[in-house]
Amino acid sequence: MQVRLLRYTPDPELIIAAAARSTSSPEPIQEVLKSLSPQNVARLIKGLIAAGHLSPLEHAGFTFSLEGLSRACSHQLVRHRLASYSQQSQRFITLQDLKYVTPQSITSHPQFRARYHQQVREAHQLYDEMVKAGIPREDARYVLPSGLETNLVMTMNARELLQACALRLCPRSQWEIVELFERIKTEVKQVAPTLGEELRPKCYKLTYCDEPKSCGLFPTLKETAKAR
Repeated sequence: MQVRLLRYTPDPELIIAAAARSTSSPEPIQEVLKSLSPQNVARLIKGLIAAGHLSPLEHAGFTFSLEGLSRACSHQLVRHRLASYSQQSQRFITLQDLKYVTPQSITSHPQFRARYHQQVREAHQLYDEMVKAGIPREDARYVLPSGLETNLVMTMNARELLQACALRLCPRSQWEIVELFERIKTEVKQVAPTLGEELRPKCYKLTYCDEPKSCGLFPTLKETAKAR
């Protein structure tokens, strides 16, 4: 899997902070931008997130190249609706190279690992034969497994990134999408370090786990109530 930040709003944290400050300032936005120090910006962003005043975060956008994730993972990803996606199409591209993701849980079981690889190869071989026989790619692809790799371009604003990471960085999330958002977080931190530090599981803000069973980072709400 490879994640690269392609483009982003210039000075994303400054834009967020200035947008927030402008709502209570009589000065034009150009003056607000000049008045904000890096310390002011960091403090404002942390305060906005802590208070749940998140609309200013929508002014900063990030566009990523996501390569080598499975179709199973991309199906989870696109459930985050406040984002834009352009995914490699299996209708228009003939999948000649066999690239697929193998979960560690399968790799660690030799009796299933070999059968898994065999099944994927056989599915791809049948796909190739059907395409060569004239069956449309959009129909032949039905035989392909969801472990096949895909590439896509994704754009999210900072508010949606915060929400997506709150869910997908939870250790109880599926391993591949956790890895994906860990890499996204790493990319964001390089250009927006304060925001990047805030990209973390929701339990850090809640101070408890709202799932039926905790991963161990925080106690569940029921456990918290019992401890009082």
